[in-house]
Parts: sequence; C-alpha cells; structure tokens
Amino acid sequence: MANISTQLLDSHEVDTAAELLTAGELVAIPTETVYGLAADAENAPAVAKIFVAKGRPPSQPLIVHIRPDWVERYASDWTNVGQRLAEAFWPGPLTIVVPKTERVPHEVTGCLDSVGLRAPSHPVAIELLDRFGRGLAAPSANLYGHVSPTVAQHVLDDLDGRIAAVVEAGASRVGLESTIVAIDGDHVSLLRRGAITAAQLGSATGQTVVDKTMGPTRAPGMVLSHYAPAAPVEIVDASALANITFGPGDLVIAAVPVDHVYSVHLPDDVSFAAGLYEALRKGDDPAVTRVLVVPPVAGDLVPAIMDRLRRAAHR
Repeated sequence: MANISTQLLDSHEVDTAAELLTAGELVAIPTETVYGLAADAENAPAVAKIFVAKGRPPSQPLIVHIRPDWVERYASDWTNVGQRLAEAFWPGPLTIVVPKTERVPHEVTGCLDSVGLRAPSHPVAIELLDRFGRGLAAPSANLYGHVSPTVAQHVLDDLDGRIAAVVEAGASRVGLESTIVAIDGDHVSLLRRGAITAAQLGSATGQTVVDKTMGPTRAPGMVLSHYAPAAPVEIVDASALANITFGPGDLVIAAVPVDHVYSVHLPDDVSFAAGLYEALRKGDDPAVTRVLVVPPVAGDLVPAIMDRLRRAAHR
C-alpha cells in the first residue's frame, strides 16, 4: 500500500479525527482496553482498508464500537439477556455478539451474519463517537498477530505511514482486549476472556456461561497464535525460576521479583494485565532472544492473562 503521512493528534483534536473518519480514512483511537484502528463501520471501502493496513485476513470479524443507545441500528435481534449485559457492563470492556442489521457490511463481520458490539468507556472514544455519529469498526491498532498497542507509540511502531492519524491519550487503563460473549439460547457463550469474568457474566444474566474460547472463529482474538513479539515466548512457573540460568538475551516478565538485569516486575493481576503488552513489546528488540513470563497465580484477571500468554507462546 502507498505510504501516507500519519498525523499524531492530541486528545483535544477529536474534530480532526472525526473529519478523517468521515472522509473514509483510518484513525487509531484510545479505548480503556487497547488502542483501536477505527473506520466508519457503515463504509465498506473504509473498513477494507483496515485489513490492508494490518495485514489481517478478511475472514476475521471486527468489533463495532457504539454508544449504548445505538444498539437497534446494528443489532437485528436484541434480547433481554443482551440488555441485562449492557446495563451491567456498558460503557466498558464487554463485546456482545448479536445478529446484524443491513447497516453492517459483510466486510465488518467476515461474511458472518452476526456482529460484535461494544460501548467503550474511554472519554476520548465516547467524545469521538458522539462527534462522528455512527459506529466505528475497530480492531486493535497493530500489525496482525503482533502485540496489541496500549500507547500511541506502539501504534506508530507498527502502522506509521499506513494510516491517517493516531489520537494520543496516554496508556490504556485495562491493557487487555474486551471480553467477548454471544447469547446462544439458554446460555451465554464466552468467546474471548477479558477484564469481565465468567462469574460476573453469570451473575448479571442468571444464565450458564459456556467456555467456547477455543471453538470456531466467531469473534476477534480466537486464533491460536496471537499477541506475539519477535522473540519466542515461554511461560514459566515461579517454582522453576531457581533452576533457570538466565542468558544475556533473556527478557523476564514476572509477577514475582527476579534477579536479572533485563526484567519487568508486574506484581499483581491488575498491574500485570495493564503492563503485559508494553513488556512483551520489549521482545521485539533484536538483542532479546527469549521472553520468559512468570504469570500471577491469583486474581480475577488471571484467566484472561493466561489466554493471551498461551496464544503469544504458540508457534
């Protein structure tokens, strides 16, 4: 694709971002989870640019970011269970997969008849949606398969010259992509783990939550290999650390203190989730030959963290 000059916008330049999106351009935007690569969700040629910029297979569906009261524009069947989930977790890091309306082009859904809808809670994302007035298709703003971006510089490292602009608004608070669910009859299917847990979903809906995170691709983040830096990733149990001789090319990311010159300490599940992608991107340094990750063992976010690590380690 032809290179373009990527603008770095600050969080007060939302009008400029909305104008670029109206013109069919791609703009990376902050959300509470990770930075997303946004295009007008109702503009099929604009959405197609996302796949080119990221090198993403067109069969992989995208999430549409909306304001909560726009559901009927994009969902052809919005159930009571969906409403309960939205009331409990929107705005926030939950994506709900529902049958789509004709307003959603098949380029957004990978030719599926369903679409994932999410109402983000980040104030800049909310302001941009209000100014733009339509849904924004927005996967993570990185090259396909690479580590997701949690700061604007990560976006530029991957996509500079491939997109129109990045809206800079500091680091993402959550640091992991949204939980994704689908409503399947008398149960809720968990398609991707995130900050909202299966227990929370069950409590909000009164329904059984069935783990389908390793099933057929119905949502983003379900492929086996994902979130990977250049260096190979290995998951290490804390009890095994004493038997490891660290080499000069080892990067250690750990929930416990580690005596190694090149290590990142993220002491609990919340800080681990928020800092994981920043730390994993250090594995792109040519001097790093191996990334050893010692994950936390306790906390609500551990299942989502382990999901990302297993996919990052899959080769």
